[in-house]
Amino acid sequence: MKKIFLLMALHFASSQFSFSQIQHLEPMNWWVGMKDNSLQLMVNGKDIAYTTPSINYPGVSIKKLTKGDSKNYLFIDLVISSQTQPGTFPIRFTRNGTLVEKYDYTLLKRALAPEAFNGFNSSDVICLITPDRFANGDPGNDIIEGMLENKVNRKVNGARHGGDIRGMINSLDYLKSMGYTAIWPQPLMENNMPAYSYHGYAITDHYKVDPRFGTLDEYKELAQKAKAKGIKLVYDAVLNHIGSGHRWMSDMPFRDWINYSDSMRITTHVRTVNQDPNASQYDRELMTKGWFVPTMPDLNGENPFMATYLIQNNIWWIETLQLGGIRLDTYGYSIKPLLDAWACRIMKEYPNFSLVGEEWSLNPLITSYWQKGKKNPDGYRGCLGSTMDFPLQSALVEALRQKNRNLWGKGLHLLYESMANDFAYADPSKLLIFGDNHDMDRLYTQLGNDLSLTKMAITTLLTLRGIPQVYYGTEVLLENSAHPDDHGYIRADMPGGWANNTSNAFVGSGLTGDQAEMQGHFKQIAQWRKTSKAITNGRTLHFAPFNDVYVYFRYTDNEKVMVVLNRNEQSTSIDPSRFKEIIGNARLAKNVVTGQSLSIQQKFDVPAKTTMVFEIDPVK
Repeated sequence: MKKIFLLMALHFASSQFSFSQIQHLEPMNWWVGMKDNSLQLMVNGKDIAYTTPSINYPGVSIKKLTKGDSKNYLFIDLVISSQTQPGTFPIRFTRNGTLVEKYDYTLLKRALAPEAFNGFNSSDVICLITPDRFANGDPGNDIIEGMLENKVNRKVNGARHGGDIRGMINSLDYLKSMGYTAIWPQPLMENNMPAYSYHGYAITDHYKVDPRFGTLDEYKELAQKAKAKGIKLVYDAVLNHIGSGHRWMSDMPFRDWINYSDSMRITTHVRTVNQDPNASQYDRELMTKGWFVPTMPDLNGENPFMATYLIQNNIWWIETLQLGGIRLDTYGYSIKPLLDAWACRIMKEYPNFSLVGEEWSLNPLITSYWQKGKKNPDGYRGCLGSTMDFPLQSALVEALRQKNRNLWGKGLHLLYESMANDFAYADPSKLLIFGDNHDMDRLYTQLGNDLSLTKMAITTLLTLRGIPQVYYGTEVLLENSAHPDDHGYIRADMPGGWANNTSNAFVGSGLTGDQAEMQGHFKQIAQWRKTSKAITNGRTLHFAPFNDVYVYFRYTDNEKVMVVLNRNEQSTSIDPSRFKEIIGNARLAKNVVTGQSLSIQQKFDVPAKTTMVFEIDPVK
């Protein structure tokens, strides 16, 4: 009989110890010495809400416990004192005085001081990469058992093609040689969706690298090796939505975790409600609470636990990868309090960091609204340093491809007027400028597959104020003219990224004459750009277009650069006397492409459809 009771007791104790079966505890680790000493742990496990956690570690204390609406979630608010030492300690979960679960949690020493996290700036050129379409460095991870989309088919534009983190690691030398100083891969988090999951924006696990891209160790390796080559890593974050395959969808921590969870409604995408003083409350709510698409549920940023989870997740990635910046997807779709809490918390922790938000509007009054330092009529003040300059992107493309260009308000006047709107921004030098990205037709396609116009656009982007971002493959004229507005073709495979490619951009083999010319031109301007303080840190002075020629200067106290855009179909003579106020008594200027000098005290010719860049010799 004693033996039976002993067996029953052992069985009871064993079943009690496996009671909660913790499945996720996030963040998975943290760091000592953070400026904000608070940390909120989300614990997910069977019936975990019925347990009481305890911690016995010097400097760490439990401030508050909150049970989720689901019995499978428990939130632990910790305080980590400034004197806390790195180490691992158990979190003990008990029920009725009996230990039912133990989780070893680690606090790490920070690898860098907060001020050492230097973000991207106007001295950088950022390469935007769609990882699945850039380079397949490890075919062994093309098929991962258990993933819902478990195949690779490069013949289908919306399917997975096999590009991965290893492919980006293998391409770092190429990226450096081209003049890039930062890379922005689209999200690499798990997107375990049944189809069309390659793009990365339907996240199903915020702390897990998608195994079809690689591992967390490979992601860290990418960050470390990129940094060693002088290349910053920019993280693509999403606060607004998740993928419908996320585990939360079958067991939400709180009933209001997702907006419109019982009656899915799609957002209006009318982002002007964020600024519009006349907008209805109906439109405001549907815009920020509506789902982005039916497969991307909208996260409720009004739930404080959701907000804390997302902010801590971004900080976790900053520390884990020692990032050089974050680009936030769908800025303005989330509610303002979440956006402010996210940006201000990060910038308080990392004062030299960089954040850029995607506000897809062609109205500079809308894009400028979000930038830190902007004085808005409604009193809104944010902490976001940079926005993506969609108004300039549109103006640049239209200025180069438009007909009737000599009419006022047409052609290069569009670009001039866009630059004239810099008064709307708190700091135009921090704007992210670009010719295309992963959501719009390729730049070469937008410009009618015209090599000359594409070279003009790239040269202009690399010499204007702001932080240039170039989409991978633009330097070899990737295009989608046969499939306009088709994202699958816009995000085409990079030539040379797959073993069976007949052309290879990475080594310059098998390219057409136009592709090779474009690649060489881009490389020359991007590399030269690094040497010019006038371009990377200078001010701008521009002159209204005349006869479809637009001239602007970038300058510092010690250096002047003159940029001349000639959109005419023929060579055009330039009279530099119009620019006397900036040229002064300088007599010579050097063409940065050819190296040839010319006199800028007399007329000179600029070839048709060309952007020319000149370094002005200082007056001695």
